[in-house]
Amino acid sequence: MLTVYNTLSRKKELFQPIDPNHVKFYVCGPTVYDTAHIGNARPVVVFDVLFRLLSHLYPKVTYVRNITDVDDKIMVAAKERGIDIQTLTTDTTKMYQDDMASLYALSPSIQPKATEHIGEMQAIIQTLIEKGHAYAAENHVLFSVKSDPHYGHLSNLSQDDIVAGARVEVAPYKKDPSDFVLWKPSTPDQPGWYSPWGRGRPGWHIECSAMAKKYLGETFDIHGGGIDLVFPHHENEIAQSSCCHQKPLANYWMHNGHLGINGQKMSKSLGNFFTVRQKLSDIPGEVIRLVLLSTHYRQPLDWTDSAVTQSKNILDRFYTALKDFDDPVEGRPSDALLEGLKDDLNTPLAFSYLHELTNAINKATTLDNKKKHQRLLKENALFLGFLNQSSKDWFQTRQEGSLTPDAIESLLQERQVARQTKDFKKADEIRQTLENQGILLDDTPQGSTWRYR
Repeated sequence: MLTVYNTLSRKKELFQPIDPNHVKFYVCGPTVYDTAHIGNARPVVVFDVLFRLLSHLYPKVTYVRNITDVDDKIMVAAKERGIDIQTLTTDTTKMYQDDMASLYALSPSIQPKATEHIGEMQAIIQTLIEKGHAYAAENHVLFSVKSDPHYGHLSNLSQDDIVAGARVEVAPYKKDPSDFVLWKPSTPDQPGWYSPWGRGRPGWHIECSAMAKKYLGETFDIHGGGIDLVFPHHENEIAQSSCCHQKPLANYWMHNGHLGINGQKMSKSLGNFFTVRQKLSDIPGEVIRLVLLSTHYRQPLDWTDSAVTQSKNILDRFYTALKDFDDPVEGRPSDALLEGLKDDLNTPLAFSYLHELTNAINKATTLDNKKKHQRLLKENALFLGFLNQSSKDWFQTRQEGSLTPDAIESLLQERQVARQTKDFKKADEIRQTLENQGILLDDTPQGSTWRYR
């Protein structure tokens, strides 16, 4: 039985889908004005594991992750770069999808764009006005927070906290400081769509309510995202949708913890801001994925050099255990792995099972027993999005600035000749040259093999 921590109830709950034959969940996606930073990747990787788990447990799963391609940040970025908005959002969306694929995250079932769902947003806004939950003022439409008696339940904030934490501009057209924008006017040089309230564009929160309804229905199973989205974004989503449809938006709310850098909040001003793309230039995607999953998803995660090194060493150990294993596998999980994941995505417990299998491989006294545990390691790791390549490819993937595989093979041939002619001094010099380049040799009865450190 799958249990998940529900932010709404603040406790672990047994997961009971609305339709056991079709589970539906939604995760807030990126605002595509720049390349994704490492913090953006954590919810992607976390909910990728949830997607894999649900797809194993249930006949059908629909996973929606949106693309926000209309936003003030996008307009500013396009102007600064001197390019049109569509070019910026198209290019940035492609980079985001490529970067997440490099972390071995599966593509969601649906990736809707905000600009393609303006009509659905306007329909919800109109209904909210008709039901007295929203009002038009000076070409804006605002949600009336005080019209919703349940507002603040997700974030567990008081009315004073809501006003203090809203961080929105105080405007004369607002009936209450906590009211938030559903629709706002656009100048001639800004993206805009015609509406009953004038030419304008949607507020940030309304897009998720509209796209979730279209693809998942008025109430669906799970809504996920980073803990920073609980207020105001998810609180506002709930208010819009529940007041429009008179139903809950989602039955379970799951949030991953913050990601920090060396004990600090990631910030450009602190010089500790980096993107996934920057890290992928010198760290394999599987290592980044393991760092992001090494701590339970609800806990804060501190990105450090030591965490990267530890994750690289763990994967080296797993790949070494599969050095002579190349049988095809399908990624079928064992009950022992599922036991950890079904306990609110307890990935550290799942990884402990992979270490047990690796120990069993290293201690195996028969070939059959070794092969059995190698297969289990490969199957279960692949289910989690790891060990996606052969052991040889893992260890021989070129590091930036290192010798090419062809150059290494040439030196190995030269060293082999030196060893055959008993010129051991030269053979040792070649070994040392390779080690200085970060390339380690293993001499076996079958010949010499190599790997990058």
